Amino acid sequence: MNRRASALILWAVLACAPEGPGAAPERAPGRAGAGSGTEVAPQDAAAAPRGPRVVFLGTSLTAGLGLSDPDSAYPARLASIADSAGLPIEAVNAGVSGDTSAGGLRRLEWILREPLDALVVELGANDGLRGQDPDATALNLLRIVRATQERYPRAAVFLAAMEAPPNMGDRYTARFRAIFPDVARDTGATLVPFLLAGVAGVSELNQDDGIHPTPEGHELMARNVWPFLEPALRAWWAGHPTR
Repeated sequence: MNRRASALILWAVLACAPEGPGAAPERAPGRAGAGSGTEVAPQDAAAAPRGPRVVFLGTSLTAGLGLSDPDSAYPARLASIADSAGLPIEAVNAGVSGDTSAGGLRRLEWILREPLDALVVELGANDGLRGQDPDATALNLLRIVRATQERYPRAAVFLAAMEAPPNMGDRYTARFRAIFPDVARDTGATLVPFLLAGVAGVSELNQDDGIHPTPEGHELMARNVWPFLEPALRAWWAGHPTR
């Protein structure tokens, strides 16, 4: 077994605590990158848009488990990149450690109570860990994307592809891998290739557990997403030119 495959097994087994009594409690999504310069005072907000509201729905990878500074998690790093590019966003971190696609779907109605301009979905890894039926995972993700599109038709939706641990067998991992491009194709969501590309299996980009990314790892994760998010931000700001 090669190093990447081994790393994926370790990551999938230990990356996120299982849902249940030990899982992180659901909480109101928090704004990522508070103090990063992307927030504006209420009076300023009335005069000009503060930026599109981008919600990140995911697991411990989104929540930034193990990081001492929440501004190091990849949603906050994306907010920083967007700000540097002159395309500021309001990044909302809705990551919960141990979440599955079913858990994300259960939380969605609550999340959609507040308007959003973009949704980045990072779910499925825990489904793969538990050997859940890929068809069920695909249906959950499909419902998440479609419910968001129905509520906010102008919102951009991004689906981050994940991978199942190789020890689940070739047939299962192939079915699991196909979930993400299939859902993206069926819904028109933008597919973001493997979020941990360049991070999984690289010891210096992961914490001592060898699983959860370091701040540098989260920076790379943000840069993996940025090429797909940037065009949507440019389109949003083109329609909201007042700064």
